[in-house]
Amino acid sequence: MKSARLSIMMLLQFFVWGAWYATVANYMIEIGMTKYIYWAFTVGPIGAIISPFFLGMVADRFFATERVLGVMHILGGLFMLIAPFFHDNPVLFILFLGLHMLCYQPTLALTNTLSFHNIKDPQKEFPAIRMFGTLGWIIAGILVSRILHADKTALPLLIGGSAGILLGLYSFTLPHTPPPAAGKKTTFRDIAGIDALKKLSSPSFNLFIIASLLICIPLSAYYAYAQTFVGATGFKDPAFILTFGQMGEALLILLLPWFFKRLGVKWTLVLGMAGWVVRYGLFSAAATQSIQWLVFLGILLHGICYDFFYVTGQLYVEKKAPLEIRGQAQGFIVLITYGIGMLIGAQAAGWLFNGIVDANATNLVQLAQYKTFWMIPAAFAAVVMVIFGLFFKEDNKKKSHA
Repeated sequence: MKSARLSIMMLLQFFVWGAWYATVANYMIEIGMTKYIYWAFTVGPIGAIISPFFLGMVADRFFATERVLGVMHILGGLFMLIAPFFHDNPVLFILFLGLHMLCYQPTLALTNTLSFHNIKDPQKEFPAIRMFGTLGWIIAGILVSRILHADKTALPLLIGGSAGILLGLYSFTLPHTPPPAAGKKTTFRDIAGIDALKKLSSPSFNLFIIASLLICIPLSAYYAYAQTFVGATGFKDPAFILTFGQMGEALLILLLPWFFKRLGVKWTLVLGMAGWVVRYGLFSAAATQSIQWLVFLGILLHGICYDFFYVTGQLYVEKKAPLEIRGQAQGFIVLITYGIGMLIGAQAAGWLFNGIVDANATNLVQLAQYKTFWMIPAAFAAVVMVIFGLFFKEDNKKKSHA
């Protein structure tokens, strides 16, 4: 019974995000905010940087998890509902998106915490619960794009905000989960993972951290501008087309343990980085002649791009870190990738897009510009991949996790 309730929670959690994240760029083009698109994808990383400190200093120490989850989702939902009212004011529109993400980002960790606390065998039960999150994202994309054809409207924001409030109310009915760090002293160094980094420091681990940061810079271009590119190449419902990436991811994550076991950390990570190089290469090759099957193939690579890089990186940290600093180490890698790396990447992608692609030009001109736009992150990702492949040395020695 608890697993079913947690699965509903996870489905709604990612429905909220999926409802608007793959449509907001096309909506911003429609309302004349093209040059501000990258800011809509900068506010998420800012939230990812701040949320660990909110969780560590406040939420994890003083309040029940389900209550924090409820309050954050209700507030985040309200902010999302307000944002479209400022469709003619870029600053306020981005501000309310930012306030939403400041509330939403902590809930990603809170749903995991609540799930782990209320299931008997996390290793066995959690993957199935988490799969409902991917399902929620897919359902949201199908609803707002394929069924409602609302990619260029404010409707996805209104649906996402409403779903957030619904999830907030539902959260108060979830099993009581006491604050996991009640009575514990938490410091800035603990939350930032500084001590964990010092203990894990080695040439290979440091290279892994640097490569993870650098590879996230070109990755951000996909999240911000793939939806605009998919629309420019002639697909009618871009967000729906992008959900095929999540569908592929859901299938491929089941194969990840097989690859991880046979290829090891290094070559699984290299394969994940190569996925991004190939994806952007396909987008660039498809651009000038609108070759939709190449675009679609690039989208289908999402499982390799996401699971083989992000999930493998988390598995590597889990394997490398002793038990007593494992949580800090995982928090640090999330801070580096989803936070700092994606923040730099979103800003860089915006600067690149605004300098290359003219949203007011004819479709043929835009597509030629997209060809150049996708070549640059492809080349950047390729350089990071080659350096990582040449110099990373996998440590196969077993560490004591006592």
